[in-house]
Amino acid sequence: MATANAFKSCSTYVTALNPLCSKPSNSTWTSDVQVLLWFYMRKIPFENGEFYHVYNRGVDKRIVFSDEDDLNRFMQSMEEFNVIDPIGSIYQNSFIKNKSDSTDQLGHPMSKLKLVNFICYCLNPNHYHFILEQVSDKGIEKFMQRLGNGYTKYFNNKNKRSGVLFQGKFKAVHIDSNEYLLHASAYVNLNDRVHQLGGKDSKLVKSRSSWGEYTRKSKGDFCNKDIILEQYKSVREYQKFAESSVEDMIKKKVEMKKMEGYLLE
Repeated sequence: MATANAFKSCSTYVTALNPLCSKPSNSTWTSDVQVLLWFYMRKIPFENGEFYHVYNRGVDKRIVFSDEDDLNRFMQSMEEFNVIDPIGSIYQNSFIKNKSDSTDQLGHPMSKLKLVNFICYCLNPNHYHFILEQVSDKGIEKFMQRLGNGYTKYFNNKNKRSGVLFQGKFKAVHIDSNEYLLHASAYVNLNDRVHQLGGKDSKLVKSRSSWGEYTRKSKGDFCNKDIILEQYKSVREYQKFAESSVEDMIKKKVEMKKMEGYLLE
């Protein structure tokens, strides 16, 4: 799990918040970083009321969101699979949603209580990031299993393929301090900027994130953003913080690449 001391060095901070970055090739320089990554990514216990940075990417770094339909389906899955009682498939759930009294196939009432609360998210062409609060026992594990299986089945059927879609089981890091939560929210909300995606010449589908929810006033938002925004005087103040935080991360990321180049010379 992350600790406050772990973020004192530039390389540690960027590595911890950017777990999907490419592994440097210099084995001497990366030894400490590899140990740190193992420390962060090892199996951790999920506890109710705690926050976690959850992420995964396509197997072999493949594209998992190729168009707007894929993004819409994944967003729909993020919402519909996030309930205590299993819904089966999204197709099956479409019939249940049309009933005034939701019951399962045996006629038992179905709970609408959630497994997790979404704090923020970002869906990039070949990977995703969530910040989740677990609100039900084993909520994160149950939700992520349903989400991964359901979306993989949809994607494989659509693209006439078979096999796994994501790179193993999802990864998770415990967010154990408020400072970490604030910086992680900036990292996830603006993750497309961190990876410098979506340029004017890009042929990739545009990333989708909760950044819009955080920077505009609207009702019926998907994320529970108050835990973040209530710590700032205004939305604009949070926006300045997040953009500044991400700029620092990008600069440190560049510095690390330069350092790697010096060591390889």
